[in-house]
Amino acid sequence: MTDRKPIQRAGCEVSCDKEDTEQRNVGDTDPGEEEKSMCATDDSKGKIPSLQELEEVLHSAPRSCRHGDEVWPNLYLGDMFMSHDKLGLWQLGVTHVLNAAHGKLCCKGSDDFYGTTVKYRGVPANDLPTFDISPFFYPAAEFIHQALTSGGKVFVHCAVGVSRSAALVLAYLMIHHNLSLLSSARCVLQKRWIFPNRGFLRQLIALDRELQDARRNELKTEEMLGGESVDDM
Repeated sequence: MTDRKPIQRAGCEVSCDKEDTEQRNVGDTDPGEEEKSMCATDDSKGKIPSLQELEEVLHSAPRSCRHGDEVWPNLYLGDMFMSHDKLGLWQLGVTHVLNAAHGKLCCKGSDDFYGTTVKYRGVPANDLPTFDISPFFYPAAEFIHQALTSGGKVFVHCAVGVSRSAALVLAYLMIHHNLSLLSSARCVLQKRWIFPNRGFLRQLIALDRELQDARRNELKTEEMLGGESVDDM
């Protein structure tokens, strides 16, 4: 869509080290296949990071305070300020909203709030290291996947768009795009600063290990079946 509403810079809750270099607004970027390939072929693919290594990667990225960013083609990550801007979301063409702070006073999300033109899903997560967000990894990833594969646009948010919602976006990239956690984090950090809390990071590391073990087992099974078929010829 060409008529895009600029996202105002008021009410920012993320500290900024410096003014955005080009003061880009949501939707100004258009990640393509080349960028997706760069994420998938990152040299960190396959490495299970320690918590310290992961935090170092997150700390090293420039901080931004935009209300939302397109971190993957047609997938936006942002804060509650943008989640309340129904007109702005409509102008972006958003068809699905995933609220990682569902039920919290600061986040109004519901089916009634967005109406019939937007499909809504809420995840009642608390931004605490003790909160187990992992049961929501697969359902949230499937919600995003179904939306994007049907030609939709998804806005994922929490209060600030840095911890809860970021954890769900990383899980989606790991589950549906076969990216490692480090590759997923670096891919998102190209567009937006994120920093899930330590508890969420530990849960993402566990997901990373689980997914990579499953893929290795699949490869071994395929190799075994391939060897048997050759022997039987």
